[in-house]
Amino acid sequence: MTVKRGEVVTIMGPSGSGKSTLLRMVNHLEAIDDGEITVDGKYVGLKPSRDLSRARAEARIGMVFQHFNLFHHFSALENVVEAPIRVYGVSKQQAHEAARRLLIGVGLGGHLDHLPHRLSGGQQQRVAISRALAISPKLMLFDEPTSALDPELVSEVLSVIRRLAEAGMTLIVVTHEVRFAKEVADRVIFMDEGRIVEEGPPAQVLGNPKEARTRRFLQLVEREEGTF
Repeated sequence: MTVKRGEVVTIMGPSGSGKSTLLRMVNHLEAIDDGEITVDGKYVGLKPSRDLSRARAEARIGMVFQHFNLFHHFSALENVVEAPIRVYGVSKQQAHEAARRLLIGVGLGGHLDHLPHRLSGGQQQRVAISRALAISPKLMLFDEPTSALDPELVSEVLSVIRRLAEAGMTLIVVTHEVRFAKEVADRVIFMDEGRIVEEGPPAQVLGNPKEARTRRFLQLVEREEGTF
């Protein structure tokens, strides 16, 4: 599997197929037993590093999790400035200015000082996206970023991801949102049992899949969520 700079790739497949594990390996959160992963020409995940924190920092990979994973005792602004200041040595003034811009950019200018429990799920996920962007990532990973949200909040998060795609950022998005994948992805990858079963343009994989496993999955999603 190769993802080009500026490409938007969505990964789909049933639960347990290895989608989240793949993202965790790319982001140094899971060691790999065999094979190799490179990001911008540098190897990641091959074996536990003596200085794992430095390896993660140097890779500049942003990751947005399904359940937000915000620091609950930090405000929205504090969540976003933490890594730039503590990991990358950015001055407090620069970090705060950049964080404000990011949070205003995702519609949270009026919530800078709010703790996570005062924010809706969609707002918390937008803080999480801003936090990931604050490290100026080479690659952004999204692990089912809307699956923990109420249906009415899904669109506000997907619109932020859509804007990142339009801006040319390299994205790998694990999602079940078929309509979003059709509209935004350059390529769709379908996984099952730890393997890539099918990949190609959205119109091909989602509109006319070759593999029976892909067709069964899409039929199940269509029954659960209505037509797409």
